[in-house]
Amino acid sequence: MEGSKSMLTHTGQRAKVELPPLTTQRRVSENNPRKLEIDGDRVRNGLAQLVLTLVKLLHELLERQAIRRMDSGSLTNEEIEHLGLTLMQQAEELERLREVFDLKDEDLNLNLGPLGRLL
Repeated sequence: MEGSKSMLTHTGQRAKVELPPLTTQRRVSENNPRKLEIDGDRVRNGLAQLVLTLVKLLHELLERQAIRRMDSGSLTNEEIEHLGLTLMQQAEELERLREVFDLKDEDLNLNLGPLGRLL
């Protein structure tokens, strides 16, 4: 899966994202010139990175929406308190999962080429 993939950004524009290879090919024998070797740990971590990146993006969008609603005055003090607590718990869980998969914060900020960083 080496190369680049296309994805939509939060602005609706398409961007190419460079992904590291998850498999390697090597010559095994004359009868089987190439064998696909899949590195299970890299596949698992790559999938975790992708999922956590999407969850982090959604978390940031929810935070922005919450701020807009607070600024507009459409939330009660109780709702603001509940929303703030929920967003803090969500951020803590994202941090915990990032550590479980040994990912740095910048690993969840994909480079979208000419569009810049995702987050």
